[in-house]
Amino acid sequence: MSRWLCLLLLVCANAYASPADNAERSSADRPSLITQLQDVRHNVADRTSELITTAMGFVGVPYRRGGTSAEIGFDCSGFVRAAFEQAKGLVLPRRASEQAAATEVIDKKDLQPGDLVFFNTMRRAFSHVGIYLGEGKFIHSPRSGAQVRVEDMGASYWQRRFNGARRVAMDAGDAEGAALLASTPALP
Repeated sequence: MSRWLCLLLLVCANAYASPADNAERSSADRPSLITQLQDVRHNVADRTSELITTAMGFVGVPYRRGGTSAEIGFDCSGFVRAAFEQAKGLVLPRRASEQAAATEVIDKKDLQPGDLVFFNTMRRAFSHVGIYLGEGKFIHSPRSGAQVRVEDMGASYWQRRFNGARRVAMDAGDAEGAALLASTPALP
């Protein structure tokens, strides 16, 4: 019974605190909360910019079906996989459909740099993948005879074929999670 009485007194004491007391307490907490949010934003930005910088370093690498390296060329999923492995130490599944199955579904309006964008380019869902750069642009290894390049998702070709967006919600240091990602089965 005394525990309930103490709780009631604590709630009542907070309820009767003056607005000045609450404002003082709120502003005292605010700097640490703002600092924490800024730290998170910078951490995410740093990790994302590393991925984007790595991906942009592959611009001009020729397309090669089944290709997984800058030396021999990339197909779309090989390019995405190499960028994530080099920048974050994370091994994504090999095929675009497997990458879609292994990552977190997000809405197109929630896209952030470093997210994956998927397209239906071969009359099947999730047959093509690229990395979102921001401002409606993405980088990918498009097709035979082409090279890794940046394109606009607003172009009618890509708008008509857009399949969905995904987010790799994993820290690079999470080896157990990376192993799980690599072993995730493909979509049916």
